[in-house]
Amino acid sequence: MPTESDRQFTLQEAAALLPDIQRLTHDAVARSEPLARQLDALEDGDPLRAPIAASMHEIVEHWSSEVRALGAEVKGLWLVDFDNGEGYYCWRHPESAITHFHDYDEGFAGRMKIV
Repeated sequence: MPTESDRQFTLQEAAALLPDIQRLTHDAVARSEPLARQLDALEDGDPLRAPIAASMHEIVEHWSSEVRALGAEVKGLWLVDFDNGEGYYCWRHPESAITHFHDYDEGFAGRMKIV
């Protein structure tokens, strides 16, 4: 199945890259959480919503670009997959390790524990 990246990872390679992914993600989450709280406090239609939402979008896009530059695939907000040729090793913030796998067709909902 075609993927976003040509890179394929062994579990060990994905695990070795995970600290970089975690650092990027932690930084992006730390920058976006205050903005999310601000958005939650504003009423719909408030003119301040648009610039705050744009700032959040910029943070997420930058994070996504950095993760993809490392060869991993962004599959959702703070959700990263590592193609292994048969499916994906799957990691989601704030998990401490890569402990799940899913087939190409399954997605996050079908992820299984790696034994």
